[in-house]
This record gives sequence, C-alpha cells and structure tokens, in this order.
Amino acid sequence: MRPRELLARTQRQIAVDLVAEIRRLDRRISAAGDAIAAAVAAAGSTLTRLYGVGDIVAAIVLARTGSVSRFASSAHFASFAGVAPIEVSSGDVVRHRLSRAGDRQLNRALHVIAITQIRGDTAGRAYYQRKRQAGKSHREALRCLKRRLADVVYRTLL
Repeated sequence: MRPRELLARTQRQIAVDLVAEIRRLDRRISAAGDAIAAAVAAAGSTLTRLYGVGDIVAAIVLARTGSVSRFASSAHFASFAGVAPIEVSSGDVVRHRLSRAGDRQLNRALHVIAITQIRGDTAGRAYYQRKRQAGKSHREALRCLKRRLADVVYRTLL
C-alpha cells in the first residue's frame, strides 16, 4: 500500500511504527519469560510440579517468600501470605474472613493456583466442591482452598 495523500501516508507510518513497537515489546516479554524460567530452574524448586503453578507463579512465590526456613510452621507461612482466616463471629454465628494483612503478591499467586485448580479436574477442585456442598459460599470455599494450598506450597518449599 503506497498512499499518495499526506494524511494517508502519516496514518500508514504511524501503523508501521506501532507494529514495530509491538514486535519489540513481544521480544522483550519472551526474553523476560525465558529469564524467569531459567531462574526458577536454577533455584531447583519443585513448585512447578504442582497443578496451576507455572514459571511466573513459582518465581513470585520464591521471590516473595525468600528462605522458607524463616517460617516456623505452615500456619506462619499462611499468615505471611494473608490466607490465614480471621474469626469474625457475632453471637451464635461463627464465621471467618480473609485477612487483609500479609503479602498481597503472594496471596495473589495462591489465588491464581486456587482458581486454576478449581477449573481443572484436581484434588483442589474436589476439596472446593466438598466445601460448597457443606454449605459454604464460593468465597468461603475459595478461602479454605487457598489456606490448604498454602500448606501444600509450604511443604513443597521445604
């Protein structure tokens, strides 16, 4: 396409520049993904063997956790991740809510793992379904699954 008018030539040049920028950014994203995958492999972690944990999620968990030995138990790890439930009971009603404290990025990584497990045919989905059948809402069942996944991730990091 070789436009003759100035406006059409300018539009074509802008489009060519944008396509070149998109290709350059795509190469940078691929290079960053390769570097992250290499770093996770170099760390020797087995997190990527868990269903729903890819290189990016494993890198987030490893980076945000640091040395797992600083956590005395899986409960401490869950509290650090912000997935340890907080009791908010009133009268005869006993309920729990999600903690707003903790590392939000690590919490997000656990959320991604939980959602991925719910969508697949996994033990996490079966656990989620049992909680739903026990009368828990979607959010409550998801909160329970995230807490259980924090235990699994902690054991894997050990």
